[in-house]
Amino acid sequence: MRALLHALCGLVAALALFAIMLLTFVDVAGRKFFSASLPGALELTEILMVAVIFGALPLVSLRGEHVTFDSLDALLPPRVRRVQQVLVDLVCAAMLAFVAWLMWTKAGSLAGYGDTTARLKIPLAPFVYAMSVLCGVTALVHLLLVGRPVAHRHAGADA
Repeated sequence: MRALLHALCGLVAALALFAIMLLTFVDVAGRKFFSASLPGALELTEILMVAVIFGALPLVSLRGEHVTFDSLDALLPPRVRRVQQVLVDLVCAAMLAFVAWLMWTKAGSLAGYGDTTARLKIPLAPFVYAMSVLCGVTALVHLLLVGRPVAHRHAGADA
């Protein structure tokens, strides 16, 4: 499952980041050489940023690469740190599942209203549904980390 998650989420995030770079290049070149910016470039960049951020979120959790405050970890015994990590992963899973649910209901509202981007008229609901699904996947990753923690971030995990 890790390989599938790495392949799919990594591909989504990488392609979206590449598209942002290409879009920015074309937009800047258009302004510089033709005195015209690319129509809807800001909207496309915003949508692609959603893909980068939410596409990478499950991978960041899977690898244990979130920003952490670990100044006190050296003072805690490994068993206490392991219990702490289990609790943190359970809370993260619960919060991400709640956010996924909120986003899913918001996407339903957006779909019902037919909300689109201002300039290009791109429907917003599919992107919010995707954000919801990726938050749900990240919640599942945190549940998996309870049983199989990441070694470099979780105390008591095998390398």
